[in-house]
Amino acid sequence: MSGLVTDNRLLIRSAEPADTEVLHRFIVELTEAEEFPGTVTAQPADVANALFGARPVAEAVVAAVADEPVGFALYYPTYSTVLGRPGIHLEDLYVRPEHRGDGIGRALLAHLARLALARGCGRLEWWVLRTNDPALRFYRRLHARTVDEIDVLRIDGERLRALATETDRSEVDHGVAQ
Repeated sequence: MSGLVTDNRLLIRSAEPADTEVLHRFIVELTEAEEFPGTVTAQPADVANALFGARPVAEAVVAAVADEPVGFALYYPTYSTVLGRPGIHLEDLYVRPEHRGDGIGRALLAHLARLALARGCGRLEWWVLRTNDPALRFYRRLHARTVDEIDVLRIDGERLRALATETDRSEVDHGVAQ
């Protein structure tokens, strides 16, 4: 298969609970393809809870060709205090290797761009591993820009637990929800 997949063969639809297993499999495939420097600890139940649980924290769309899932995009809402508008953060975008170059990744991003505009969002943004050269080339062809003015910082694992258990030395109730 080569070239852009025609509209009558490509369907981009909202993920449904029945897609949980395939989404989890795609997440594992994605981390293997990009040589992610960590282990996938998420289980299908975690994906289901995040997307379809009592308090969903993310959304996903599935790209299907001839009713076969071939890719997905998982995203969640953000908010910019500077813009005063919501945004969309793309967490994962993946297209199976045999369907790359068919326009599916571009179609998924175009779908999210339309969704962002329909929701009044001021931006669509995502992170890319610096070692993921094919993805970086793809995004540059779409004129995505690298945001040099910010650094991504993280506290996780034991350091997150340590920070959370620090004794509060102030008299102020910080209103942390539990």
